[in-house]
Amino acid sequence: MGSEFSRLALRVSVDIGGTFTDLVVEQGEQMRLYKSPTVPDDPVRGILNALTMAADADGTPLRVFLGRVESFAHATTRGLNAVLTGNTARTALLTTAGHPDVLLLREGGRRDPFDFTVPYPEPYVPRSLTFEVEERISSTGAVLRPLDTEGLERVCDRLIEEEVEAVAVCLLWSTVNPDHELAVADVLRRRLPEVPHTLSHALNPSLREYRRASSAAIDASLKPLMSSYIEGLTARLRDAGLAGRILMVTSIGGVADVEDAAAAPILTLNSGPSMAPVAGRAYAFSDLGADEVIVADAGGTTYDVTLVRKGEIPSTRSAWIGGEGTGHMTGLPSIDVKSVGAGGGSIAWVDSGGLLHIGPQSAGSVPGPACYGRGGIRATVTDAALVLGHLDPADFAGGSMTLDPAAALKAVTKDVAEPLGLDPVDAAHAVLELTTEQMVRAIEEITLQQGIDPARAVLVGGGGAAGLNAAAVAARLGCRRLVVPAVGAALAAAGALMSDLTAVYSATVPVLTSAFPTGKVNDALSGLLRRCQEFATRVGADRSSVSLYAEARYPQQIWELEVPLRVRKFGAADVEEFEADFHAMHQQILGIADEKSPVEVVSWGARVGVALPGSGGTLKARVSRRGMPSVRRAYVEGRGMTYVPVRPLGTIAAGDVVRGPVLIESPFTTVVVADPAATAELGPSGSLIINGGGAV
Repeated sequence: MGSEFSRLALRVSVDIGGTFTDLVVEQGEQMRLYKSPTVPDDPVRGILNALTMAADADGTPLRVFLGRVESFAHATTRGLNAVLTGNTARTALLTTAGHPDVLLLREGGRRDPFDFTVPYPEPYVPRSLTFEVEERISSTGAVLRPLDTEGLERVCDRLIEEEVEAVAVCLLWSTVNPDHELAVADVLRRRLPEVPHTLSHALNPSLREYRRASSAAIDASLKPLMSSYIEGLTARLRDAGLAGRILMVTSIGGVADVEDAAAAPILTLNSGPSMAPVAGRAYAFSDLGADEVIVADAGGTTYDVTLVRKGEIPSTRSAWIGGEGTGHMTGLPSIDVKSVGAGGGSIAWVDSGGLLHIGPQSAGSVPGPACYGRGGIRATVTDAALVLGHLDPADFAGGSMTLDPAAALKAVTKDVAEPLGLDPVDAAHAVLELTTEQMVRAIEEITLQQGIDPARAVLVGGGGAAGLNAAAVAARLGCRRLVVPAVGAALAAAGALMSDLTAVYSATVPVLTSAFPTGKVNDALSGLLRRCQEFATRVGADRSSVSLYAEARYPQQIWELEVPLRVRKFGAADVEEFEADFHAMHQQILGIADEKSPVEVVSWGARVGVALPGSGGTLKARVSRRGMPSVRRAYVEGRGMTYVPVRPLGTIAAGDVVRGPVLIESPFTTVVVADPAATAELGPSGSLIINGGGAV
């Protein structure tokens, strides 16, 4: 395979997780997966390690291998971790005089209003670095108070004295008239030429002042860090021989050229979790024709779930970095993902009251679970699975690691069995059961609370730890069909190869349908379409897809719904159709509609997608044959430790039906099928389709 494969052009994607760095190498319908431990202190080294593994498997030098790569897509948590840990640049915020508290008088708050142990959150930029600029623009765009340029010069003096490393600018009503923000930018470029800045109207033209200021502050604070990271990543990949296009995964479920990502690094914050829904939706439709899908991605640190309804991946502008309500809101469109601390590296612990917990702490990649033999001593979900016999200690992570069963047993005994007074095997089973329950609760939160019966949806299990619980989760939810893609262990990385170059643009033109200024709205839509075309031209596209939408609500409502537009230019009849579409969506999502009420549109938006060569389809894969069917002592509910058939995924041919209980092993995950009534077979894409299932 090596000599033939080495002549073919490649596409590569990388997803850096908390435990492993996942690499997907794809050419046509051939695909290979690699996992290398993440290097927290030098994540690019982890990427190069994974690329070296791929080159070695191909029998070619790394430079030759990289020379055949046409595109390299990269998802990273670098920016996210910096925000969560406070390791961002020293950032100043410039606001309109009289409004310095926009980040303090914020959205959110304690989820439990009576939990007074939760302190009021600190603003993202402290008041000591918030500076007021004398100016004022009205809601109509009229200049009420000219920009005080002399005062702005004095503010710049203070910024220099404070040694700020980044500046965010958020002036009132700059979304309607950006002249003052643009003038401030001119002064900043002249006075602080080495200090990056972000203008709120350019990044996030939203009416909501807190969201606009928060997004500008977060973006500015990330620019020094992410620019340095991206420059280093690009330089090291080029030095290693990469000649192809370098792309960064964004939070909106697409990819962007690396230069665009450096210009607006906030777009990469939730890049990893955003890709799994793209791949999960594709596999559910390809293998089963399903458009109601629950996509679950179980990594080493978290379990991320997304509900795909009618084939649409949900997005939200209410994504929080940190605790919901107490963290910091990005205010920008992001794939709506629910995350819980229930990954393979999540730590199992017993509190002083004798209750078992899983996570949110994770062993990560350093030192990792106890069974990794790298100095970790805490029991994790992976350790419990090893004690139960669900993992092969001699062939973990594609054979790149050997696990230590004795260390896993010692950790589970000390941390779980002894505090609970249980046998170690029963304690390990309790860890897996509780992990399953946490996964189920996360899925119920995004399904039942939206009036969706999870039993009617297809569950897609992705991530290296997915197979341990996927069948049990499906059984608890009543899902009769489970899809575990052949690329499931690197579902997010695979999603990056299926994604388009994307961009989202907004225009703030508030209107009521009862007094609809057709010309004004059409001018705004025309401007959005022009920006989409400019984007497509800049990235070198022959063709692009554009969708228009409106963020609308009933008058006096607080929150908006996103309503797709049927037209690109409004006429009289189109306004009535838009009203009807809004009423129908309000009824569907919130269970009520007021069809006699006019509709208020807060802003208009456009999404543009440009397909990359080879993207847009489902990655078909066939896992190569590794090993022969065998048996292994493993835990099965109701039987305890018993001998269970083991089937390598590569030995299952099209048309074969495998019945439980069975352990189905691929190079990077083990799928536990415990119910004797459950069956497993291959789907058209090479995915494992499990019908029925039971708790392990």
